[in-house]
Amino acid sequence: MNKRKYGKSVGDILAIKSDFFEHNEEMLEMSHRQADALLAQNKRMECKICHEPIKGDILYTSQRMSYYLCPKCGHVNSAYEDTDDFAKRVYLEDTYENNYSEADKKKYAHRLDTIYIPKAEFLIKSLEEDGLAKKDIKLLDDGAGSGYFVGAMRKLGVNASGIEISSAQVEFANAMNGEEVLRQADSDKIAGILKTTDANVLSFIGVFEHIINLDEVLMSIRENKNIEYVYLSVPMFSMSCVFEASHQKCYNRHAGGTHTHLFSDSSLSFMADKMGFEELASWKFGSDMMDLYRMICVSLEQNGNSALKDYFAPKFLKMIDDLQLTVDKNEFASEIHLILKRKQ
Repeated sequence: MNKRKYGKSVGDILAIKSDFFEHNEEMLEMSHRQADALLAQNKRMECKICHEPIKGDILYTSQRMSYYLCPKCGHVNSAYEDTDDFAKRVYLEDTYENNYSEADKKKYAHRLDTIYIPKAEFLIKSLEEDGLAKKDIKLLDDGAGSGYFVGAMRKLGVNASGIEISSAQVEFANAMNGEEVLRQADSDKIAGILKTTDANVLSFIGVFEHIINLDEVLMSIRENKNIEYVYLSVPMFSMSCVFEASHQKCYNRHAGGTHTHLFSDSSLSFMADKMGFEELASWKFGSDMMDLYRMICVSLEQNGNSALKDYFAPKFLKMIDDLQLTVDKNEFASEIHLILKRKQ
């Protein structure tokens, strides 16, 4: 029987996400450019997950982008297709200095400890409870970014490595960890790597929503019997979508930008079954209340009510974790961490 866990304090991410508060206009301009790139693509004709033809009424529109709810699997699809051309337009490679300071390493270590160690502990504990000892885990992290999750797993004593498209992020991750934890892999090679890896656990932290050739990746996982577990986190259709649609002058963190489709419990179940997997454990802890808090604060500032914002902010922050936990438990949170196990 699968186990569901709910809630996590937003305190750790408020400081990290400060740009969303302080640079709303710049972030909004960036999202407009990303919307331009998506609107230049072909109309999406079928659901990203189940391939049911897209038809019927629009569920909602936010910052020029329309979204449809799939009647078959419950996935939420944007009206336009994510394509290789779209990816080239919006995924700008980060640049990092060749010389890294101790301050960089301290910030990296703090983020790894506060954000990624709890995720790594959740995965390890769930696998151990299912009979896979920590010493027997061999993890491959796909779309490993700057190597935070791989670094967290290695810090906890797990045999973990990662692959990442961006050579700059690979260089940065390896420098921050003091050893080679990631290797660069071109996007057209990743499905082949997954099909042949001897890792028994795969992880995809904030990755599935960005994969253009998602079906090919899912089939590679299905065919590779070495893979026993898949750990993923994805954006969900949630309260944040409602807040974003109702605050059109605030940056859309959740839907829009590079997120051209959003998951639901039912579309995740459909996807897992397509892979030949089923849910083992999950952890829901959304950022919906942080999004609401941010949008209220930004809107108050925009309307010349900074004094009211300063009065409101500390009162809301006292309630934010309790409010988010209610959203999480009612299965309408913005994010899920999901562990899938191969069906017997």
